[in-house]
Amino acid sequence: MVKKMTCVACPIGCQLEVVLDDENTVVSVAGNSCKRGITYAESEVTNPTRSLTSTVKLIGGIRPVVSVKSALPFPKNMMLDAMKIINETEIKAPVSIGDKAIKNILDTGIDIIVTSRDKGKQQ
Repeated sequence: MVKKMTCVACPIGCQLEVVLDDENTVVSVAGNSCKRGITYAESEVTNPTRSLTSTVKLIGGIRPVVSVKSALPFPKNMMLDAMKIINETEIKAPVSIGDKAIKNILDTGIDIIVTSRDKGKQQ
């Protein structure tokens, strides 16, 4: 089987052709201008990942939500399940950049971390 895709590993945007065998193992990658294209293609067809960004409800904050992201690229096939957990999560102010909003989400070893500050409402 041949899969065609646009590489996003660098700004060039090469048109890649990935040849897979019957067991979905990468046999070859063509069309790449750099080695990053091969790595991207192999990852994209075997275990695609993305940065997961969202917001989490914030209790006692200046704002009602705080921005969060996955600490590492997240498996694409698990995004919807992760979003269900993220949407149900509430954390308490104050929060700082890098705080863990959710530890080890879905047993992936990946934390969901806070990406903005909120000192909370002044008492």
